[in-house]
Amino acid sequence: MVYDAHRHIGVLPAYPFYGGPPVNPDTTARATVKQLVADLDDEGTERALVIPNYGVPDPAIAFSFNELAIEAAQSDDRIRAALWVSPRPEDAERTEQALALAGEEGVRALKLSFLLGGRPTDPACRPRLDRIFKAAQEHGLVVHVHTSPGAASDIDEVGHLVDWYAGQVPVHLVHFGGGMSGHIKLVGSRFFDWIESGKRVYTDLSWAIGFTPRWLAQEIERRGIGHDRVLFASDQPWGDFTGEYARLAEATGGGELGELVFRDTFAALYD
Repeated sequence: MVYDAHRHIGVLPAYPFYGGPPVNPDTTARATVKQLVADLDDEGTERALVIPNYGVPDPAIAFSFNELAIEAAQSDDRIRAALWVSPRPEDAERTEQALALAGEEGVRALKLSFLLGGRPTDPACRPRLDRIFKAAQEHGLVVHVHTSPGAASDIDEVGHLVDWYAGQVPVHLVHFGGGMSGHIKLVGSRFFDWIESGKRVYTDLSWAIGFTPRWLAQEIERRGIGHDRVLFASDQPWGDFTGEYARLAEATGGGELGELVFRDTFAALYD
């Protein structure tokens, strides 16, 4: 059985990324719950955390998919929902509207990304970060944080959220740092240091550079900690389910670590 801890719902408008013509690179984006469920059936995915799709520089679009994520969770018991929130002052009203939905059946996480603006150390963002993490604590939710480099989302910035909040709230670091520097910092020490200090930190390896899943699995075995902090994630439609599954299955093998990564840690965190 496969449990997917990170995939999206909602179709974005075409956008002229990087100065080119308007394009839709997320070719497998799904507009309806029925289409999403069909994908789960085809893959054999038994559980999924579903997050509003985002990527174009208009936060209103991501916020608009919150109700769709809740609809998915309430229509199929295999699905859990994450709600899009933002610490930017400009998004305060929409974030409050999203947090008002945090107690809805099926909601298990709040999703943060700084790719659409802001950064953890921006003083203007700190009051909303406090508000978001307080709401997560009150409702027993995970905070799901994008970590890819570019914009302000490198692990050095996002790591502050672990330091400030992960003693009280589970923090799921998406993409395991998102690039070479993040991977090496995390596997080299930081991920394990956080665990040893009592931080409730989790991660997935979607988009991870090729050597990383194997190295992380080796370090988990060597250190004897971290087995229960890594989850499988496809990041559909921005990722590739088949490829992500194959890489992580090869790295974790068919034993206890694989069972935790592909099933049991999701069940403990999101069920």
